[in-house]
Amino acid sequence: MSAAPGALAAYRPALRPRVLLSDPLLDGAATVHLIKDAGTGNSFKVGPKEHFLIARMDGERSLAEIGEAYAGEYGRRLGDAHWQRLLALLGAKGLLAGAPEPKPAPTSAPPKPAPSSVPPEKRTLLRGSLPLVADADATTARLHRVFGFLLAPAVMVPLLALVLAMEAVVVARSGELLLAVRGLMTHPVLLTSTAVLLWVSTALHELAHGVVARHHGGRVAEIGLRWRLPAVIMYCTVDDYLYLGTRRHRIATAAAGAVMNLVFLLPFCALWLFAPLDDATHEAFAALLFLGSVQAFTMLVPLPPLDGYKIACQLAGATGLAASAGGYLRLALRRSPEAAAYPRRARIAYPLYAVATVLVLAAAVAAAVAGVHHLLTA
Repeated sequence: MSAAPGALAAYRPALRPRVLLSDPLLDGAATVHLIKDAGTGNSFKVGPKEHFLIARMDGERSLAEIGEAYAGEYGRRLGDAHWQRLLALLGAKGLLAGAPEPKPAPTSAPPKPAPSSVPPEKRTLLRGSLPLVADADATTARLHRVFGFLLAPAVMVPLLALVLAMEAVVVARSGELLLAVRGLMTHPVLLTSTAVLLWVSTALHELAHGVVARHHGGRVAEIGLRWRLPAVIMYCTVDDYLYLGTRRHRIATAAAGAVMNLVFLLPFCALWLFAPLDDATHEAFAALLFLGSVQAFTMLVPLPPLDGYKIACQLAGATGLAASAGGYLRLALRRSPEAAAYPRRARIAYPLYAVATVLVLAAAVAAAVAGVHHLLTA
């Protein structure tokens, strides 16, 4: 690239179509944007000023036009040396159209990996993972074509209303359902059937993440089985979750699994309430309702790596929310001047996350204690 001002000013850089840019995210005291090359998996963080420039590299605007916009936003003009460094960096990472293809990031030490990147693990008898389909994205696309109509508001709103009504019944009759869980332990066949249904619910939970992500323009990288013996579960990896179009889409994708768990329970709730069942089956359905509801709401606890934590990160607009909140609170409790350097949004989001997490965990412990007391005194 020539260093002549005219040559640089007229240049119209363009990012490759596969380059993904995230919204601004809190990262400790800083605000960052995540950038990912979907082709290689390479990802890294940049600040708001760098993002301002990179996001405008669409092949239509020249560096002179981008520079004018930058000067208007930040009150400073960039020299050729700055442009050369930035373009050289983007070109070396293969993010610019026409740049050489970079090598995929090494799994042992990726450069500033995005929180969603997961290095492959060694497969053993006791733990590992196994992909189930050759093309997870195509499989998810087929599922979306068949079941995508369920995401239409005309269908989803009534389903959510039924789920709320079901959970109101579960809460109102929780004592009865808890006793049914205790009774289920004495029926090995029904206990096994209930465990199988809960496993199916877990599998559907994972597929729901993929279908909703696909609905909002995301890409599913892998669908498979993961085992940590004796547990064996399905998993669905949404490769570009943090880069989906809007925060609402990301929250919907994260919440889809728990919603699927609850929707799965609706027909069993109807049978339990209205069908003429024998006592053992009636009790088994009651236990399934209780255990399935606990399963769904456990996934919404705002602790990593649960779905509730992903939702909390999106509500706070943060990456690494738990670590960042812990770091800020340690500084704040020591009345360190460094705490005052955090942006206002961080000073609000981090304590709110900590308080909300403590309240959720306290409610869970209280519910568990009340359940044990009920079992002991019933």
